[in-house]
Amino acid sequence: MSRGFSELDWLVFASYFIVLASSSYLFSQFRISSARDYFVSSNSMPMLAVAVSIVATSQSAATFLGIPEFSYTNNFTFIGFYLSAFIATIFISVVFIPKFYKYKVVTVYELLQTRYGKKAKKQAGLMFLLGRIMASGARLYIGALAISMILFLDISFVHMLFSILLLMAAALAYAYFGGIKSIIFSDAIQAITYVGAGLLVFWYLYSSLGDVDILRTLQQYHKLTLFDTSINGKFSIITLFSGWLLLNIAAFGLDQDMAQRVLSCKNKGDAVKSLMFSILLTIPIVLLFLGIGALLFVHYHTGFVKQNFQGESVTIFMYYILNEMPSGLRGLVTVGAIAAALSSTNSVLGAMASVAVEDIYRPYKMRKNPNTQEAHFLKASRNAVLLFALVLSLMAVISYFWQRESQLPLVSFALGVMTFAYTGLLGVFFSAVFTSRGSARTVPFALLGGFLSVLALQPYIFGVHLGFAWQMVLGTLISFLIMQIDKGK
Repeated sequence: MSRGFSELDWLVFASYFIVLASSSYLFSQFRISSARDYFVSSNSMPMLAVAVSIVATSQSAATFLGIPEFSYTNNFTFIGFYLSAFIATIFISVVFIPKFYKYKVVTVYELLQTRYGKKAKKQAGLMFLLGRIMASGARLYIGALAISMILFLDISFVHMLFSILLLMAAALAYAYFGGIKSIIFSDAIQAITYVGAGLLVFWYLYSSLGDVDILRTLQQYHKLTLFDTSINGKFSIITLFSGWLLLNIAAFGLDQDMAQRVLSCKNKGDAVKSLMFSILLTIPIVLLFLGIGALLFVHYHTGFVKQNFQGESVTIFMYYILNEMPSGLRGLVTVGAIAAALSSTNSVLGAMASVAVEDIYRPYKMRKNPNTQEAHFLKASRNAVLLFALVLSLMAVISYFWQRESQLPLVSFALGVMTFAYTGLLGVFFSAVFTSRGSARTVPFALLGGFLSVLALQPYIFGVHLGFAWQMVLGTLISFLIMQIDKGK
C-alpha cells in the first residue's frame, strides 16, 4: 500500500529547496555583460566543474528511475553504452572540438556556416530546437510524474501541473539570471544530491537483505553479465560500436544541450579533458544505479510485483519508493529524482536559448540593424529562456493528455525524438568535415531525410521491428548520402 510523506520526509524536502533558493540567489550575482558571457561564460569555466555539469546534464528523472529497471529486468550490459560513449568522446576530441575552438563558436551549428553558409547553421539549429522541445518536454513530464506520485500519491492534473511548474521554477531560478555559469555550478549540487540519494538507497537495500547470498542469487539468474557477445542484443558489442557510437557522437558533440558546457571551457585542451573525465565520472554512477536494480531483483525475485500505479506503468524503483521506502530516505530519494530532473531541465533552457539567439535571431537582427548593441542580445537571451520555459511546460502538459487519449506510445516516441534529429545532424556534419560535397541546398533535405527515415522504422508507423542502434546507422547513412548528391563548390 502506497504511503504518503512523513514529517521527516517534508523536512528533507524543505531543506533541499532552501539550498536551491540560497544557491540560486548566490549564482545570480555573477556579472554578465554579453550574450557570450551568458551562454558560454566567455570561455572561463574550470575543467572539473564542466565535467561534473556534463555528468548531471546526461542524467534525468527517466534515467534515475530507469537504470535500476534495466538491471532488474536484464543485467549489467547497459554499462557498455558508456564504454561506447568514451570512444565517442575521443572522436569528438579529435574531429570537432579543435574546430569549435578555432572558429570560437557559441553554438556547435556555427561550424556548418563555415562550409555551407548561414542558412545551414539556421536549419541545423531549427532541427535541434524541434527535437529538444519534444524530447525535453517529455522528460519534464516524466520527472513531474514521478514527483506527483511520491508527493501526492496520485497523478491528477492539478498535482501534475504543480509538479511541472515546481521543476520549471527551480530550473529558471538558475538559468534566467546566471546563465551557463550558474547552471554549471548548480549542476554540482544536483549531482551530489542524486548520487548521495543513490548511495543511501544502495546501503539500505543491501542491509535489509540480511543473510541472503546476494552474489549467488544474481549469478544464478545471470544478472551480473557485463558484456553482450550476441548478435541481436540491445547492447551487444556490434551495436555498441555502430549505432550507439553514432548516438553518443551526436549526443556529446552535436547536441547543443551537452556541447554548450564544452564550449565554455578556457581552451580546447580543457574541453577535451572535461568531456573524457565526465564519462569516467559517469561510469561508477551508472554502476551504482545498476546495483540498486540488482538488489531490487534479489529483494523481489521470489514474489509477484505488479508494477502499476493508477493505470500507469512504473519502474521497479518507483514501485519500491511508493510502497516500501522508509521515512526520511523516501524524502531524500524524492529530492534525488527532482535533482536529476532539474539538472537536465535547466541546462536545456540555456542550450535552446543559445541556438535561438545566436543562430537565428542575431543574424536577422544584425541584417536589419548592424549597430545593435550587445545589451539588446543579452536581454533577448533571457527572454528566450523564459519563452522556452513556457514552451517546455506546455509540451509537458500536452504529454499528460496525449498519453491518455492516444494509442501512440507518446512518451517513448518523445524521449527518442531527439535521437531522430541526431541522424540528420550526423549526416550533415560528417559530410561537412570529411568530404568536399554537399551544399546549403542539400542540408534541409539531409536533415529531414535522416529524421523521417528513423521515424519510418518505428514499429508504430509501418510495423517495422529493427533495433534502435541499426535505425541510427541507416538514418545517418541516408542523410549522408543525400548530402553527397550535390558535388559542392
